[in-house]
Amino acid sequence: MQEGNNINRLVDVTLDDASIGRATPDVEHERAVAIFDLIEDNNFKPVGDEQGGPYKLVLSVVESRLVFDISREDDEKVVTHVLSLTPFKKVIKDYFLICESYYEAIRTSSPSQIEAIDMGRRGLHNEGSQTLNDRLQGKIEIDFDTARRLFTLICVLHWKG
Repeated sequence: MQEGNNINRLVDVTLDDASIGRATPDVEHERAVAIFDLIEDNNFKPVGDEQGGPYKLVLSVVESRLVFDISREDDEKVVTHVLSLTPFKKVIKDYFLICESYYEAIRTSSPSQIEAIDMGRRGLHNEGSQTLNDRLQGKIEIDFDTARRLFTLICVLHWKG
């Protein structure tokens, strides 16, 4: 885990219950894991924020838009960014389909078939992460690994369980 010397990082991520809602225990667990992974290792800095973090992030969904409400660790408001979820719809749908294939393959397929499906799954995950990175350009500076963890969280927000 990164320590206090890196101020450009998230130390807290919260999902807005009012807009995102509660889910099944399995989905809640996946959300918690995605948040843990994101907080554990990330690089995150709103563009133009000279004071620096660490930062808190509240994610909500309003009218098919993902809202990033960013504050400092002491709850001082920094900025709010709103992203359309439309550019993510196809890649998230495809990602869920290939994940279903992957979990089915684990039970019934050969290691080489599982590996091929997993490569496709990772490729789609990378595509979604790059889309997220591109959409946040000029808004929030993140590295690719942070984009991957954030994309995982966005996917889990859409998972019905």
